[in-house]
Amino acid sequence: MKIAILSRNSKLYSTTRLVEAGEARGHEVRVIDTLKCYMDITSTKPAIWYKGEKLEGFDAVIPRIGASITSYGMAVIRQFEMMGVFCLTESVALGRSRDKLRALQLLSRKDIGMPITGFAHFLDNTKDLIKLVGGAPLVVKLLEGTQGRGVVLAETAKAAESVIDAFRELRADFLVQEFIKEAGGSDVRCLVIGNKVVAAMERTAQAGEFRSNLHRGGSAQLTKLTPLERKTAISAAQTLGLRVSGVDILRAERGPLVMEVNSSPGLEGIEKATHKDVAGSIIEFIEANAKPNQTRTKGKG
Repeated sequence: MKIAILSRNSKLYSTTRLVEAGEARGHEVRVIDTLKCYMDITSTKPAIWYKGEKLEGFDAVIPRIGASITSYGMAVIRQFEMMGVFCLTESVALGRSRDKLRALQLLSRKDIGMPITGFAHFLDNTKDLIKLVGGAPLVVKLLEGTQGRGVVLAETAKAAESVIDAFRELRADFLVQEFIKEAGGSDVRCLVIGNKVVAAMERTAQAGEFRSNLHRGGSAQLTKLTPLERKTAISAAQTLGLRVSGVDILRAERGPLVMEVNSSPGLEGIEKATHKDVAGSIIEFIEANAKPNQTRTKGKG
């Protein structure tokens, strides 16, 4: 097979591992910088160009699209979809996952457990919004934040009002969520491929920090999922239409709560914590499923 990996940096761990795994199984793998692609969208035959070369003959595309280039990344994926190329992460699914509000609304519609979440526009609603999620402590989360950035724990109602007012002044969109105290600064990252959780790790925040992201100094270790946690992770991924995803779950007294679904999960932390060949599993999934014109979400919002 001829596989393209859309990545801005060929030296990133996840990109390197996918190249290694693909080549180890006899495939031709090429890393393509997403932002250096340009497209002919007026032709009756869609095409993508890269550094003066027309990109042709690919059997599959693995998008590794950073949050900062989501819009252009989606356009490139759509063009590959129009060309009939199998895309591991489809454009519509990527858009759903990157819009945190939309993602949570979709999960809620499917009755998937998640923290109580509020969203509002007017400052007049601040006190009601805080009351809606159960009062302080609570978490204020920017819709555009990644890797723990733009996530603030407000321990009192006054602190929450101050944070919300500050975000309003910046004209930033954000969510307000209940703080799950019993999680103890830990969450579970489930790596879902197709209809299976292939690896899972528990991430724990460092002392004095409530965000468990590894980019924030958190630690990770192998964990065993309950049947309900496994079912929740798979349901969340499938609800957003993601073939590969990292589903972050909080272990609450009322059951597993989905905090976020990541459409471009990093492989380094989970491979090292679980000692599992996640990159190889992704390539195996592509081998089994990559067929021309297989865009499941075509025409759907």
